[in-house]
Amino acid sequence: MEFEEAHRLFIEQHTTERSGERKGRLVRGHNYAERLFLQNVWWPLFESLEHLHPEYEVYDWNRKSQFLDFAFLPQNGGRFGIECDGFQSHVKDMDREKFSYSLNRDSFLTGMGWRMLHFSFDDVQQRPEVCRMLLQLVLAPYLARKTLAADILSEEKEVLRLAWRIAKPLRPKDVCDYFQINYRTARRLLSALSTKGLLHPIEGGRGIRYYELKPIHPDQIW
Repeated sequence: MEFEEAHRLFIEQHTTERSGERKGRLVRGHNYAERLFLQNVWWPLFESLEHLHPEYEVYDWNRKSQFLDFAFLPQNGGRFGIECDGFQSHVKDMDREKFSYSLNRDSFLTGMGWRMLHFSFDDVQQRPEVCRMLLQLVLAPYLARKTLAADILSEEKEVLRLAWRIAKPLRPKDVCDYFQINYRTARRLLSALSTKGLLHPIEGGRGIRYYELKPIHPDQIW
């Protein structure tokens, strides 16, 4: 499915499931910046909008209702709040009281088990690769194919985390240098992850030059 169709169905589903202010907030609040985040950042990584909730209602310490741009609620019980912040609306026009409340709200949500992620609209629009890299870094400990999780060895998971951490094609030499292992062992680990569908080998010259991470579906969260 292409992004345009997936996004249309995504908004229709959440609009149908809501009523009152929660529905009104979705209609009013999900605008160009939020849609661009999905198109430029989220979709290229996951190719799915599952477990993602737009304009998600949360409460502060006084039970005051607030709405996050997105909440990502994977099946493993993790809670991630995602905000797309424009300079004009989120910083320049913010007075001291609103600034303090914004910081306190994030601290409160963190204490309640949320992991809060903020991306600037400028980066979403002009430098989405930076946003994708940062999103991968945060989600890295949770990413792996759910159906294969039991089959992935601990050392293979560490190689995956290295790939997400450096956010660029991974060479056997990178694995050798980081883990202080020999070349044959590094190739074995990379080959095993490729066989399990988690890395994509890129050939060049006499053989495989490096490996790239494959897009991760939200159902592959552990």
